[in-house]
Amino acid sequence: MDMSMCAFMCLALPDSPPPTHTFTFLIPEKILTSNSREISGKMNSRALAALLSSLISELLLLLLLLFPSSNPLSITSNSNSGSNFYETIFPLIHHFLSSAELVTSLSLLSISRKRKRIHQPDINNEDEEDEPGSELAVFGLGLIQNPDSFKGCFRMTSSTFEWLSGLLEPLLDCRDPIGSPLNLAAEIRLAIGLFRLATGSDYPEIARRFGVSESVTRFCAKQLCRVLCTNFRFWIAFPSPIDLDSLSASFEALTGLPNCCGVIDCTRFKIVRNTGFNPSTKYEVREESIAAQIVVDSSSRILSIVAGFRGEKTDSRILKSSTLYKDIEGGGLLNAPPIYINRVGLNQYLIGDGEYPLLPWLMVPFVDPVPGSIEENFNSAHHLMHISALRTIASLKDWGVLRQTIEGEFKMAVAYIGSCAILHNVLLMRDDYSALSDGLGDYSQIPQNFRNAYLEESSIESNASVIRTALATRARKLHSSSQSLDPGGSMKSEPS
Repeated sequence: MDMSMCAFMCLALPDSPPPTHTFTFLIPEKILTSNSREISGKMNSRALAALLSSLISELLLLLLLLFPSSNPLSITSNSNSGSNFYETIFPLIHHFLSSAELVTSLSLLSISRKRKRIHQPDINNEDEEDEPGSELAVFGLGLIQNPDSFKGCFRMTSSTFEWLSGLLEPLLDCRDPIGSPLNLAAEIRLAIGLFRLATGSDYPEIARRFGVSESVTRFCAKQLCRVLCTNFRFWIAFPSPIDLDSLSASFEALTGLPNCCGVIDCTRFKIVRNTGFNPSTKYEVREESIAAQIVVDSSSRILSIVAGFRGEKTDSRILKSSTLYKDIEGGGLLNAPPIYINRVGLNQYLIGDGEYPLLPWLMVPFVDPVPGSIEENFNSAHHLMHISALRTIASLKDWGVLRQTIEGEFKMAVAYIGSCAILHNVLLMRDDYSALSDGLGDYSQIPQNFRNAYLEESSIESNASVIRTALATRARKLHSSSQSLDPGGSMKSEPS
């Protein structure tokens, strides 16, 4: 994508503070407005009819109260009979109109609930409280009989799905395609969108499973991504200074290295998109890749993500193009007072692999350390901390839509990355490890001491080198046999 056609943007709420680096997408500007042109809320016709009925009822009741001595319902001129008729019929009319008003008011409040029941398999039990997945059972997913299948279909437990459905319902249920009301419950809309993200199934297959049109599946997937990336981006946020203290303490307990505030890494996702009409090949399809930079803590929670760079850019160039780099260099982040090791001031820092430059706030491994040296101990500790980032990347790529080559628009591919990253953090927040990778995939085979010598010679700063050497004296001597994963996904180590 031509850089001139893109801009750094944060998907922010109207009343939110100025956007930060923590959740940034590099995407075409029209992404923020395209959805508003494609979809709009429509007033339900039943709501309008109920409102008119209420107004007519109020008007009739007002006429009866204003003209108590006459009988507008009588076609005779007999005043006595009219009076008797009035005395007889008025209580009935009053009761009828009052009842109509009550029913009308209730209908206005229950329209959303009625919409949700359209796909209920048993209308006789519509007043009973639904179990998680009851509306989804009608699609043959077998979610009630086998709750564990929620993990396969949605990469989360049924309780997390129910919680997320309740949280997102007002936003998922408030918009329909122009001129085509979906009449789908928020639970079904969420299920369709999550099924797309979790399994990577194509739209025709999702449409067949859920019994809806292909256009509906596209709308639901796009709507879920829009809601997550616009309204719930705060689920990815760099910690406050107080939280950074506890975060760095967890890294220190793991390896003995103090003041580390996160692990930075970069990964790439394949995308195939149509580049337009070509007279010789009709439509040219080109395979590209999208780069995403992440920062994580020791539990693999994402603290910052920047997505939308062209995949051929190096990790170092992506870092220097990001707002994270500018914020740290400008003193906006990692700005706590330094601690001292052997009289060397050690500021808060991140760790990264050998593709990054060595900076005072970015520690990378030593090249070819002497066996048994403090440099080798540092590299072992560094690699152990780096595993949390590798595991996060493996977990993101386990989402079906990111595991395979993404077909579609560039902006939608970026939205998929952001949505899966947000859901990754949501699951960890709820102690739901359904989508947390059990392994590191191909990343476990990457040599921990690999580093580009050119970067070592050209990018190293003398101050950063002194800091890294001082830091190495605090690294514990670690062995592979002393490393393990706890149930929540954090790394554990036992000093030898």
